[in-house]
Amino acid sequence: MLLLLLGIVILHIASLVLLFVSTIVNAWTTGSTSSSDLWNNCSTTNGGYHCEPANTGVWIQAVQALMILSIIFSFISLFLFFCQLFTLQKGGRFFLTGVFQILASLFVMSGAVIYTVMSPKWVPDSEAFGWAYIMAWVAFPLALISGLIYVILRKRE
Repeated sequence: MLLLLLGIVILHIASLVLLFVSTIVNAWTTGSTSSSDLWNNCSTTNGGYHCEPANTGVWIQAVQALMILSIIFSFISLFLFFCQLFTLQKGGRFFLTGVFQILASLFVMSGAVIYTVMSPKWVPDSEAFGWAYIMAWVAFPLALISGLIYVILRKRE
């Protein structure tokens, strides 16, 4: 049981780290002379590096909010897991922890879907999706799987 709990915690922390990095890093779309993320559009022109805030509309703010919510809910889920680990009665399920983690996974999925659909209007055709965007998509199934494991998991002595 201890090995299972350790594995679940590692999976949860891995998805939380992926969420943090994908939200912070400037590599949601990358090109030869520019890159953009949820917060800035940066480009290299005339030998200088220039960044502009990402204020192109409501959709980017929705993606920003959803990614931040996913981090918050995942962190709350980890906190609830440790609280329930010591307070839950024998045979009880980690249902509340699982619900928060599943919600975190749905938030990151929704943010990535909105970015996928709306970014062609904002990002030049010469750019491609970057590694931070891919990390957000990888965080989605990891968070969903850990949330489902939490819902199924029963506490033993």
